[in-house]
This record gives sequence, C-alpha cells and structure tokens, in this order.
Amino acid sequence: MQTLSPKQLILVELLWWLLTALLAALVLLPIYLQVQNYPFWTMNILFIVVFVTCTRFIFLLRFTFLANRFWWKFALIFLSIPFVFFLIQELNGFQTYLDEQGVEAVAGLLPLKQQEAMINYIYNEFLLFAVGAIISAFVFPFRLAVSIWRVRNRNQV
Repeated sequence: MQTLSPKQLILVELLWWLLTALLAALVLLPIYLQVQNYPFWTMNILFIVVFVTCTRFIFLLRFTFLANRFWWKFALIFLSIPFVFFLIQELNGFQTYLDEQGVEAVAGLLPLKQQEAMINYIYNEFLLFAVGAIISAFVFPFRLAVSIWRVRNRNQV
C-alpha cells in the first residue's frame, strides 16, 4: 500500500481537525443558543475532540503523522494512562455537579418544556462523548503498542 507524502499527511490532518471542529460546533450549537452560564464548555469540547481524534488514530493510524514515529507513540502510550484517569475524573465531576446542584442548574432559565428537552440533550450528549472519549483513550495505547510491534517486527503500521 502506498503511503502518503508529508504534504498529504498535513492536508489530511488539517481536514480531520476541521471536521472535528465542525462536529463540536454542531453538537454544542443548541446548548450555546439556549443555555446561559453552561459550566462545562471546556470539558464538552475536550471530550468531543478526544473521542474523534483517538477513534481516528485507532482505525486510521497508518494515515496519520504518528504512523512512523516510534518515540511519539512510545510517549503517548504512557501519557494515555493519566489522561484516561483525568477523563474519568471529569465525567465524575459532571455527574457530581448534576447530583449536587440538580439538573435544573444546567438549564434553569428556560421554560419547563424546553428545560426538560435541553437537560436530556445535554446529559445524553455529554455522556455519549465522555464515555466514547474514555473508551477510545483507553484503547488508544494498545493500538499504539500493536503499531510499534508491527513496525519493529514486520515493517508495517
């Protein structure tokens, strides 16, 4: 299989980051338009970015800049461990906030019918991307280890 040139790798990487930003914007647009003082913007964006990026690296590692970079993969394997715990801690912080403040604290200024719909949307969207990010960040170092092994022993990514 033909590998991509460095210029093509950069273009593909930029395209993926653009698609990730577009996905994050589309998913978070309803929250932005209806909810004031949403306290989880940063974590919500991080979960979406981690989910898309780690999933992309798991399945399309051959077409990324990491494909033939041993030391980067090696470092990312060990950096993934505390990062997964951080993601779990942030999901727990979201759950704790909802338990202590109540779900109305997230969308309390909306009319009752809209409030219920928005709370369901926020909860399900946050949970989807948080759990997806945690699972993909957990699998990611194993994929990197397999890639390192393949490059060392079979010269494949």
